[in-house]
Amino acid sequence: MKRGKLFLALAACACLVAAPFTAAKADPYKGEYKLSVVPGATSGWGKTAAYFADLVRKRSDGRINIKVYPSSQLLSGKQTSEFLMLRNGAIDFALASTINWSPQIKELNLPALPFFIAAQPDRYKAMDAIEAGKSGKMMVDAIEDKGVKIIGWAENGFRELTTSKGPIASPEDMKGLKIRVVGSPIFIETFRELGANPVNMNWSEATTGFQQGVVDGQENPTNGINIPLKIWDFHKHHSDWHYMIDPLLMGVNPQVWKSFSPEDQKLLVECAAEAEKYGKALSRLGMDDGASAAYLKSIGELPEAADPYATMKENGMTVTRLTPEQIQAFHKATQKVRDDWTAKIGPDLVKAAESDMAAVK
Repeated sequence: MKRGKLFLALAACACLVAAPFTAAKADPYKGEYKLSVVPGATSGWGKTAAYFADLVRKRSDGRINIKVYPSSQLLSGKQTSEFLMLRNGAIDFALASTINWSPQIKELNLPALPFFIAAQPDRYKAMDAIEAGKSGKMMVDAIEDKGVKIIGWAENGFRELTTSKGPIASPEDMKGLKIRVVGSPIFIETFRELGANPVNMNWSEATTGFQQGVVDGQENPTNGINIPLKIWDFHKHHSDWHYMIDPLLMGVNPQVWKSFSPEDQKLLVECAAEAEKYGKALSRLGMDDGASAAYLKSIGELPEAADPYATMKENGMTVTRLTPEQIQAFHKATQKVRDDWTAKIGPDLVKAAESDMAAVK
């Protein structure tokens, strides 16, 4: 073969070899990233996840395509398996409750200490201070030490009590009530300490249990779960007691996170921060000083039913909003649970949270 023809042949081979590498470099990301969400798409939690995914898709010009899988579709019905599945790469992203990850990370029981945050002068400022402070960093560090990257917080809301019997305004009113609870030990111990009978029941079975009288009530965030569920179809009493909060964490599989360029990592963190503002506003709408309503209106996302208390009353519910003094009675009645769980969670973490909250009183 002449030298000129040999050169052309070698050049052609070089182009064929180089082409796949060039294509891989130009498009290194997956076609779809899976994001796990436990409740349904219409919940505040589900809407927050969708808001995040839409922001990322738009701002990355479609290079990062995140698909939300609500209603525990990726978890085979076992909510508490989410952390391990995310860590092991079966899931790429998760907007997850601290409750569902607490079996693997004991520090995440902090927001579930009964009436720990509710007893503060401003419960929302207290929660924000924890997330932004030393105690929030300690919780994130505990998660990342176990193998999941955290890029932001969000919120499902304070968990309130709804019952078919009531109203509930004091610890004495809890005696003998059968309450459906999450299957976490701290929930079960809290209701037992109040004299109630906690029942661990899958949510898919709970509504049937309400109808049949197997249980008398349940606890969940108002805007995030109870109103979308139309809880008034089962319960006519709502007690606003804020006994614990359900923060959400935006988690990413570490290997997936490392696959993103520094610029796209920055984009994802920025989108998570905006989703946090949106999710918290949905959670707090009608319950704060009006800031949530103003924010949602400014971005064109204000729901038609912007007053949760009016919505519940219009649908036949009796709403009991506990005074600070009444909440203190529940706080006192659950002191043993807080003491026991402070030892399990870690006294240093609880002390850090107390300091964070004290800074915004």
